Amino acid sequence: MMIKYVFLLSAAFTACTSGNQTNEHTAEPEPLILTQADSTGESGYRNGNNEVIIPIGKYAQCLTDTFRTHAIVLTKSDNKWVVIDRAEKQLYEVFPYDNGPDYPSEGLFRIVQDGKIGYADAATYAIVIAPQYECAYPFENGKAKVSTDCKTAGEGEHREWTSDAWQYLDRK
Repeated sequence: MMIKYVFLLSAAFTACTSGNQTNEHTAEPEPLILTQADSTGESGYRNGNNEVIIPIGKYAQCLTDTFRTHAIVLTKSDNKWVVIDRAEKQLYEVFPYDNGPDYPSEGLFRIVQDGKIGYADAATYAIVIAPQYECAYPFENGKAKVSTDCKTAGEGEHREWTSDAWQYLDRK
C-alpha cells in the first residue's frame, strides 16, 4: 500500500513539474515597469526585482507604463515617437498627433514608415494596414478617410489635409 502511495505522489509531482516547465517556455517575458526620476521627470524601465533594464533618460520620454512585448517611447536623437520591442529595436514610427503619439481609435493607431501612413493594432502593436497613404485619419464608425494624393495646408500645428481623391477604408 505504501509503495502505491509513494508512486502516486511521485507521478503527481512529475506531472506538476512538467507542466511548469512547459509554461516557462510559452510564458510572456516578465513585464518591465515604468520608473521616473522625481527631480527631472525622465523615465526608464525596471524589472520586478527593481533592477534598471532601460536606464532613466535613455529616451526623451517613455509612454508605456507596463512594457510586456512592445513600448512607445520618444527618441532623443530625432524627437520621434517609436514602437520598440524588448531588444529595443525600433519597429516603426507612431504618427505624431497633438504633441504626442497618435491616440488609438477603434483599436488602431496610425503609424509612419518611409513618409507613408498606415495603422497598427493598439493591443498587439502588429501592423494591420501597411503604410501607403499620404493622409490618413483615425478610424471612426468602422471607417477611416485616407488618400494617396493629398496636400497639407496651414502653418505650425494648425494644418489640414486636402485631397480630390479621398477613399474610405475598413479594417480589412
